[in-house]
Amino acid sequence: MKDQRKKIIKKARRVVVKVGSAVVLPVRGVQDKPVFDRLAPDIHDWKKKGKEFVIVSSGAIALGMERLSMKERPATIPERQAVAAVGQSALMSSYEAAFSKYNEVVAQVLLTHDDFSDRKRFLNARNTLTTLLGYGMVPVINENDTVAVDEIKFGDNDRLSALTTNLVEADLLVILTNVDGLYDKNPEKDSSAKKIAFVEDVDGIKPDWLTKGTSALGTGGIMSKCEAAKTAAHFGVPTVIAMGFSDEVLDGILEGADVGTFFLPKEDRLTSKKHWIAFSTRPSGRVFVDEGAKEALLKKGKSLLPSGIKDVDGAFDAGEVVHCVDLKGMEFARGVVNYSSMEIVKIKGIKTTEIVKTLGYKVYDEVIHRDNLVVM
Repeated sequence: MKDQRKKIIKKARRVVVKVGSAVVLPVRGVQDKPVFDRLAPDIHDWKKKGKEFVIVSSGAIALGMERLSMKERPATIPERQAVAAVGQSALMSSYEAAFSKYNEVVAQVLLTHDDFSDRKRFLNARNTLTTLLGYGMVPVINENDTVAVDEIKFGDNDRLSALTTNLVEADLLVILTNVDGLYDKNPEKDSSAKKIAFVEDVDGIKPDWLTKGTSALGTGGIMSKCEAAKTAAHFGVPTVIAMGFSDEVLDGILEGADVGTFFLPKEDRLTSKKHWIAFSTRPSGRVFVDEGAKEALLKKGKSLLPSGIKDVDGAFDAGEVVHCVDLKGMEFARGVVNYSSMEIVKIKGIKTTEIVKTLGYKVYDEVIHRDNLVVM
């Protein structure tokens, strides 16, 4: 497994490094040197070896709290936005000061969920980031806390970092946090807990204690980090979750050392578009299908035709992503529809040869083409 890990990481050319809030602020006796000053020389050295880096950084709210002498994380969205506005400039100033010592240029990129869920904005963001990397810069991505509201917030930057692996077509995700990996039990409550060094099947991780615990500075926890690893894995990207307080942590990870927990990517990786459908979008409605259509989608690799549709829930336009659910309302797939909800209501249950007679026109035979559908 160690050899497999080293082999996979050695091939990684483009790396997404997620820096957690708990790692951004120095902790006396744990990390006296700021994470910015530790990352800059390592990234500089590895760039000379041909690797590219995108940083997804938390810390705007944490630094804002420090500047405002706040001990508890703000509870409301307006308070967080105000604190983030204070901390965002401090965050970027810290990155710029550290990286400029090595003649590295950092570029701030602020994103919201809409930048991922809207296909055009997704591709625009990809083009921007690709251009920055082409110029040899180090993009520093953060959620745009100063404008984000509940409906468009990622919830934590772990998920943002996982979605970024697809956005920039990365080869490796590194999540630096205040724990040194995944354990089989909660190490804070059970001294017999053992670190899991290698995870082959990220979909099979279900320890009960994963759902509990976040820091006073962040919104994530080990559960959100495992979910991020799962999201990345389905795009074929391996993940390492490791303690971010060590000077040599990034070097160790990129050299293939047994640092933190390594999550193996899925062999049956999704294409970039299907990964976007499965993880980046927020479906606009539901399409209820009968058992025959469900079986055709799940077992025969077929497209969804009007004849298999029983009902529609929600209002959506052609080109939007919807949940495909069975008659009990359980989701089993999602995909991009070729018809609006109003059109589907009219053509549900009919044969494709009857679409023109019903609507007066036909865009496609399929309501959802197989190429635009992902089995969940």
